[in-house]
Amino acid sequence: MARRNRSSSDHAGGVKARLREELHKYLAVSGYLYVCFVAIQLFKLAVLRDAGVAYLPLGLAAAKALILGKFVLIGEAAHVGSRVGARTVLQRIVRRVVLMFALLVVLVVVEELLVGWFHGQPVAQTLAEYRHRLPEVLAMLLLLLLILVPIVAVPEVSRAMGPGTLRDLVLAPPGQARAADVPAKPRGGDAS
Repeated sequence: MARRNRSSSDHAGGVKARLREELHKYLAVSGYLYVCFVAIQLFKLAVLRDAGVAYLPLGLAAAKALILGKFVLIGEAAHVGSRVGARTVLQRIVRRVVLMFALLVVLVVVEELLVGWFHGQPVAQTLAEYRHRLPEVLAMLLLLLLILVPIVAVPEVSRAMGPGTLRDLVLAPPGQARAADVPAKPRGGDAS
């Protein structure tokens, strides 16, 4: 009986640790996205102020960051792009960014269609609004693609370096992190 209680408490502790880790990851990704979206909103504010329009929906940036942060974690949980064979870390990063981007585009379109439906708009009207704002939508998609690069690259580089190596390298005081701590790949033609 004690054995059963210990294994269930170990399982509960493992689940709590996993939930805590996922929450930290979600908050980090959403926080990064929020900072990026606020920067975009501030740029829009500067452009629109010249046209005499007051505009700074930071709540919209927060909502978008929380929604896209969850979408990113769903993509990671589904291992989007992780199952595709790649010979180099760079290839793996590029494939994961492209596939995550495609997933996010689909999820954002579905989200917008659902919001339009919730507000009583037909699908055709929602899509027509998108066509009307096509340059803005394309710019936002390009920015989203660029924002995804570090979200995908940092975990991939960390995974390639080994558990905790990148974190230790980044958090070490200057001068403490040595190049010798990071395994170097010998280059062809270099004779030492």
